[in-house]
Amino acid sequence: MPLPVLYSLRNCPYAMRARLAIYASGQQVQLRDIVLSNKPPEMLSASAKGTVPVLITADGLVIDESLSIMQWAFSQTDPDDYIDKSMPNSLADMLAVITIFDNEFKGHLEKYRSSKRYHEPSLIQDRQQCEHYLTDLESRLCLHQYLMSDKPSLTDLALMPYIRQFARVERQWYLQSPYPNLRQWLNRYLQSRMFSKVMSQNPMWLDSTQEVVFGAGL
Repeated sequence: MPLPVLYSLRNCPYAMRARLAIYASGQQVQLRDIVLSNKPPEMLSASAKGTVPVLITADGLVIDESLSIMQWAFSQTDPDDYIDKSMPNSLADMLAVITIFDNEFKGHLEKYRSSKRYHEPSLIQDRQQCEHYLTDLESRLCLHQYLMSDKPSLTDLALMPYIRQFARVERQWYLQSPYPNLRQWLNRYLQSRMFSKVMSQNPMWLDSTQEVVFGAGL
């Protein structure tokens, strides 16, 4: 049976979280790295949205939302129990946290990044808007190693790309910020084998048409 196909963009946080879940779940896909200025017709035919990630499963199902791709991956295999099946409401709790960051934090983060890029006077206020959400994460990490418990979960993988972006806006401020547990949590991911594999540089698919197998055991 052919492998699923994943259209991806290396530094896009949504594509990154999809790759994280595919790697952590032990799945394999044909990875097609693209640039948004030159979108493959095959991807646009599968999903008119024209954004990444887009997953086409082996049986032809198209999934073009990052969180849905993450859930698909862990529904196939979840050897390290990222969904925490032992707790009846665990998935709902994870999705509730992720939804807040997708619907609220991401907008504040984009304003903060823009303020830094264009030297806006609202930089500090925009950062403080983001900090309301970081304070919650820091509190969680005071209680356990990861965001939901002492083991990694769907929530950790879904939020890590956002926090990585935040940490890069004002690097010196971040390194001295009152979020030591969050820094430790992020560093654990950034220094992991999983992250190095997820962020590997591959040839652009349209340039080479080279099929790159990504995922379990690689």
